[in-house]
Amino acid sequence: MTFFVLLRIFHASEIQFHTGWFVESLATQTLVLFVIRTTGNPLRSRPSLPLAVTAVVVALVAVAIPYTPIAEFLGFTTLPVPYIGYVAGATVTYLTLVEIVKRLILQQHNAEI
Repeated sequence: MTFFVLLRIFHASEIQFHTGWFVESLATQTLVLFVIRTTGNPLRSRPSLPLAVTAVVVALVAVAIPYTPIAEFLGFTTLPVPYIGYVAGATVTYLTLVEIVKRLILQQHNAEI
């Protein structure tokens, strides 16, 4: 989906594509820790403060990097602001789907026991 959005909706150049993929990948793969770290509901099971702070800071840094001087060194460029909105929506969707699949797997596992 991200490839489609980057290429067809935002008409991303190669450097924008790499930047957008980096931002979304780091955000989703960092924040998914909140879902997979517990068999319960991640909204009710609070993570430790160090985990919560670290994960959120990493996601925020990923979004911020393209707008800092280090972006050029990493071969990144700024992204259109609407793309950041897409990243937020895609991340929430991804985390929701991971939670649904996690619950289905746990139900199946518990039924087998």
